Amino acid sequence: MKNANILVPIDFSELSYKALESAVTFAKLFDGAITPFHSYVSMSDVDIPETSKSSEKLFKDHEQLEKKLAAKLDQKASQYVDSEFLNKGMIQVGNPADAIIEAAQNFDLIVMTTHGRTGFSRLIMGSVAEKVIRFAPVPVVVVEEKSSIAPLEKILLTTDFSEYSLKAVPFARSIAEASKARLDIIHVVSFEQFGSIPQIQAATDTKKKQMRELVEERFSDMKDLVKTDVVSTQRSIHEKITKIVHKGEYNLVIMATIGRTGLEYLRLGSTASNVVRHVENAVFTVNPRRLKGADKKS
Repeated sequence: MKNANILVPIDFSELSYKALESAVTFAKLFDGAITPFHSYVSMSDVDIPETSKSSEKLFKDHEQLEKKLAAKLDQKASQYVDSEFLNKGMIQVGNPADAIIEAAQNFDLIVMTTHGRTGFSRLIMGSVAEKVIRFAPVPVVVVEEKSSIAPLEKILLTTDFSEYSLKAVPFARSIAEASKARLDIIHVVSFEQFGSIPQIQAATDTKKKQMRELVEERFSDMKDLVKTDVVSTQRSIHEKITKIVHKGEYNLVIMATIGRTGLEYLRLGSTASNVVRHVENAVFTVNPRRLKGADKKS
């Protein structure tokens, strides 16, 4: 993630500025640059009689609006981001989620909040954030009002050892390496998947072996920063992860949005979607199917 280009969508709500503050942490870690971004619905969507004069007025009004938005975006961003990390803001016409996803093609990371002007509870994830997490070609960091990334000292990485979930590993490694933060890696064994205690124990032993192999293969040169655990639960996997997150006071949770099942993000029962909804910590999500270069080995 060296020289990371970071896209930060802003809707001018107070909560959306939290994303700017959080993005600074990543910019500092990776010598990155932050580009504030705002999209708006085109004035052409307004029902105006089609005459040459009205079209000319619409064009002028559009130009005026875009200039005002650009000035406001740059002014607001400068309040939260030092100039050395700040690029000129981007203004784009269109549906916010679609505009962010399109713009992300030229970036390495998106940092955004779950809600903006609406201010709904995180339990009801905003439609913009939901769509961006599901379809963005780059990782998406979701932050909330109470998220506290800096100083970055504790990171949690979840894995089920599937090819999909392992796509999050390089990001976890690079962030932990750059920040010198402690990296906890966990796997959760659910009782629902097995019919007896001996089966659960056997599965746990197998997963512990896989965990040791993962550390040897991916983190052998930084073992002093890595701590692992394989835990079991009678509840759902996302409830166990949420409990671990709350107890561990992590600055950042890293997880793939698709795991062993291969189901698309945010289908009913998705572990990642439920974790994002139920924790106030920053969550770094990676969609392994949409990720640029996803066909390459993680």
